[in-house]
Amino acid sequence: MSFDITPKVPADRQIVKSYGDGSFSITGKTYDSSVLVFLTETQMWSGDITLESLKPVIEHPSKLEILVVGCGANFTLPPEELRVALQEYGVVLEWMDTPAACRTYNVLAIEERAVAAALVAVE
Repeated sequence: MSFDITPKVPADRQIVKSYGDGSFSITGKTYDSSVLVFLTETQMWSGDITLESLKPVIEHPSKLEILVVGCGANFTLPPEELRVALQEYGVVLEWMDTPAACRTYNVLAIEERAVAAALVAVE
């Protein structure tokens, strides 16, 4: 007896298929820039990790609980003021390098968590 453990993913769910060379492949579309990824949409983004540049996350119509930030190819420490500011909006900041952030976002998206990702493009 065998069991199919493949998760069922809604057709419109934004899943990061690949990253690198300054771009991302997300649910059948290529983005040649940094991106903000929500469960049902992806937006091009400047890659500047500031509260101002993350307004689309804060103002998103769905109530987001987790923001996964991919800060680039190498891990750096997150700005504490950004973490505090996002907490005031009810959003938990999960900060990691971009490769780890892509994987983490995908897992949380498949679990249907209230998540978004801000992913800085890597070469």
